Amino acid sequence: MTTFISNSDHYAQVVERMQDVSRLLWIGTSDIKDLYVMEGQNTKPLLGVLSDLVHRGVEVRLIHAKEPGPAFREDFDKYPDLIDGMERVLCPRVHFKIVIFDLNTAYIGSANLTGAGLGMKGENTRNFEAGILTTDPELVEKAIQQFDDVWMGSFCKECRRKDFCPDPIV
Repeated sequence: MTTFISNSDHYAQVVERMQDVSRLLWIGTSDIKDLYVMEGQNTKPLLGVLSDLVHRGVEVRLIHAKEPGPAFREDFDKYPDLIDGMERVLCPRVHFKIVIFDLNTAYIGSANLTGAGLGMKGENTRNFEAGILTTDPELVEKAIQQFDDVWMGSFCKECRRKDFCPDPIV
């Protein structure tokens, strides 16, 4: 299965799917801002969903390019499970947007981990986004490999952006 998704479909196809993973969720994004999800008739920060996943024993990894906005940082402090339970790497060169679900499904596209990207903003305020959601083993493996190469610091030794990297892996 490979499906093209655009605009508000990102919320249903990517964000809602995050809540259903059983073993692993890897998220790669260049930008992070506060992103909220529906919970019944209310909303809660996506960080609450990630905290619930960590509490269930799901491996959650997050690669992003820069420090998140103040609202995200404020929400982060409300979920102490994430401090030790979610692994995080900053890499100023990351511009990809990849989400890996249980190593068998991948989102590859343009949407950042923001309300206007993956979130539930209205049609007239959200970004125009495009991507694919796939279970194609070859595409999923390539997405996993790119994520893992950055995660493991494969490019750090030769990187020419070290002056901008707050926490080089090697």
